[in-house]
Amino acid sequence: MPSSPSLATGPAPAPPPRTVRDRRADLIVVLVALALAVWVTSGLWRDPNVRTITVNSSDQALFEWLLAFGGHAVTHWDNPLFTYLINVPDGVNLAVNTTITVYAVVFAPLTYLIGPPATFLVILTLNLLATALVWYWLLSRHLVRSRLAAGVGALFIAYSPGMVSHANAHLNWTAGWLVPLLIWRLFALRRAGHWLRDGLILGVLVAVAFSIAAEGLFFTALALGVFVAIWALHPANRVEARAVLPNFLRGLGVTAVVAGVLLSYPLWLHFAGPQRFHGTGFDPVIHSEDIAAFAAFPRRSLAGEAGLGTSLAPNPTEENSFFGIPLLVLTVICFVVLWRRADPHRRATLWALGALALIFTVLSFGPVAKVDGRRTDLPMPFDLVGQLPVVNAALPARLALVVAPVIGLVLAYTVDQLRAAPPRYRPTELAWVLGFAAALVPLLPTPLLTDEREPIPRFITSGTWRDYVSPDGVLTPVPLTVDIYPDGQRWQAYALSHRQGEFAIPGGFFLGPGGPDGRGRIGPVPRTLSALMDQAGRTGLVPIVTDGTIREVQSDLRHWRIETVVLADEVHGAKFEVDEAALLRTGTALFGEPQRVDDVWLWRIPPADR
Repeated sequence: MPSSPSLATGPAPAPPPRTVRDRRADLIVVLVALALAVWVTSGLWRDPNVRTITVNSSDQALFEWLLAFGGHAVTHWDNPLFTYLINVPDGVNLAVNTTITVYAVVFAPLTYLIGPPATFLVILTLNLLATALVWYWLLSRHLVRSRLAAGVGALFIAYSPGMVSHANAHLNWTAGWLVPLLIWRLFALRRAGHWLRDGLILGVLVAVAFSIAAEGLFFTALALGVFVAIWALHPANRVEARAVLPNFLRGLGVTAVVAGVLLSYPLWLHFAGPQRFHGTGFDPVIHSEDIAAFAAFPRRSLAGEAGLGTSLAPNPTEENSFFGIPLLVLTVICFVVLWRRADPHRRATLWALGALALIFTVLSFGPVAKVDGRRTDLPMPFDLVGQLPVVNAALPARLALVVAPVIGLVLAYTVDQLRAAPPRYRPTELAWVLGFAAALVPLLPTPLLTDEREPIPRFITSGTWRDYVSPDGVLTPVPLTVDIYPDGQRWQAYALSHRQGEFAIPGGFFLGPGGPDGRGRIGPVPRTLSALMDQAGRTGLVPIVTDGTIREVQSDLRHWRIETVVLADEVHGAKFEVDEAALLRTGTALFGEPQRVDDVWLWRIPPADR
């Protein structure tokens, strides 16, 4: 007869202390989060200075420019929130754009050391990693007992379809680590006797969040306001809410004062400064969430790679929901299970979370409902609230981003409850494991699509441009710089980050005035020269040039004070291939025969024409 296990092997070893197990769990979450962050951005890590995000190279170029300009502005004591280096002669109000000033300042040494493209990639990767880790910290230290539950919730939120979608070059929206910090510090205001310190900390955090992701801060504030109101009005919480209300309001008052002081100049520029505008340059109907998108799978996921992805988003960077039917079903089941076993206080929290998700889901549908790509005539609540100040500058589709943290919390609460429950039948445990796997595995992210982009000309990198542009003078590439032709800002970013000096450009990728009904628009209002060059580069057809055309172009040159026009051998087009030969023939027809300088064609504009 074989010996019993206890006699053959001795007493079973004692499990490691809880602190050791928790530290192991923390380390595993850190490693998984880091692996996912590098995995998603791996296409860029192959060569950060050469590769670009395929579906959004224009935004990547913009953020690279913002990093270079912000660092340059701070080190040269220039205004980081308004510049005349682009959109000559009017300049650009960066306070109504996405400035990421804090990132530009903090990472300025790195930008000067390794260049804007590599710094952009470092920040993008750190954003994803930090979002996972800060959510994990909030969940594991404040909201759930199980490290596994915290890991599931945090990793889902950080690598949810919306976050991976915005990883296509959006340094502002991928800064999701700000949200759990704002939640933590907001609820810290309930503590008695600490309202001054807690309000001060939250005020500074609000100012930082505004400088990195103002639209994200606005959505977070709306979501927290809705949650707190619903939570406090629930019968189970009214007594507690009344007790903490005075301290909470005092802390909020301090927050408002501190944030107001720190943001007084940016807010003045935003709402009353030069080159401001009202509303947005984007159509809220186009940039709204399709109802069917909530049940669809994203393109950059295992399900998408298997051919289950869709094109229901306005563009690949705005897959803000795309949770898939399995996850929606699992979330509903988890919510019901939690509700049935919850005490009144937990039910109040679930009620507030459910209402929050429903409200922001409906608002994300925009002014009118769309179903599976077809626009209906059914008006939606956003048609009313979208007319309000500040709200009219937001894209309704992005309101769906609020839903992902709600789902992550529900998943974390469910795993936490399952871990704390007494042992169950193995089939039940297996069913839960399979349910989570079926819902989450298809959403595992795949790497962002990347391509090689056209190099910055040696004419710029060698500093030769300084021989053809006076100090603070105006140089323009052709086509002129806009979102789909970002070369001008890429060249500027290189010159600024390599301490070569400054040159200004007409146009640029920015939001400014000039849209219909006083709203904003992307880039400057087109003029003759920019329209002619766009036509040539886009279609390959050289426009007919008359004496009248020449006079209009000369007027544009004087308006922009252009000294030098440059055509690179390879022009980067963010949406299509650019016909450089047609641009050369068009430039020759407008300005005469060009010079060959280094690796560019160059036209010097006589003083009489500028």
